[in-house]
Amino acid sequence: RLRSADGAGRAWPCAMAAPGAYRCVECHGEAAELYRDYQRGVLRIAICKSCQKPVDKYIEYDPVIILINAILCKAQAYRHIIFNTKINIHGKLCIFCLLCEAYLRWLQLQDSSQNIDPDDLIRYAKEWDFYRMFGIASLEQTSFLLGIFITLWWMRPEMLKTKSDFILLLKALLLSSYGKLLLIPAVIWEHDYAPLCLAFIKVFVLISNSQAIRVTLNLNRILPWLAIFTGLILENGVVCLLQKMGWDV
Repeated sequence: RLRSADGAGRAWPCAMAAPGAYRCVECHGEAAELYRDYQRGVLRIAICKSCQKPVDKYIEYDPVIILINAILCKAQAYRHIIFNTKINIHGKLCIFCLLCEAYLRWLQLQDSSQNIDPDDLIRYAKEWDFYRMFGIASLEQTSFLLGIFITLWWMRPEMLKTKSDFILLLKALLLSSYGKLLLIPAVIWEHDYAPLCLAFIKVFVLISNSQAIRVTLNLNRILPWLAIFTGLILENGVVCLLQKMGWDV
């Protein structure tokens, strides 16, 4: 754990990152370091120059506490995860969530079909249905994200000037979609879940997405929700288009 230095020892600076590499979890101010390393393993949390508070108090916290704060959608926890940690699971998390969503849809499709013929052709058709559901879920997710990026780029182009800005926001959105993991209990207890439960999961994911946009771009609450609303319109437009094409989504 980190301990405050008593000032008697000689200070040994920790490896400093590029200016602005980190963010203060309280005020979103830029910081070059999170802590400073002293002799004998004594560490001291860096103090933000803007708000005079610890840059990142969460580096002392247990991961479970951080997760609880993230579930509560606290901006400080989101800043810690997005800016001050190196988490590279966004791609795997996205694929896993899409697989869960595709499997849930596939189960619903199989429940609506009473065909129990064990013929190989039927089994291959069912397998194709799963791949189709995965493709549809991926297309809906892509259209939702595209709607968000278009809105933000149109309303605040200065916020997304570089490729790294787009990548950071994309990672934040994918990570903030972790609420879709709640689909796993819905798959396990497939006879117990209700449309209300699925609607709750959807709302929770949207709230998390809104907080991720707000924290990443340091915006107020209105613009993130406007971007999410546009993303939902585009997503539902894709669903309607697929239904007109005769696809069961």
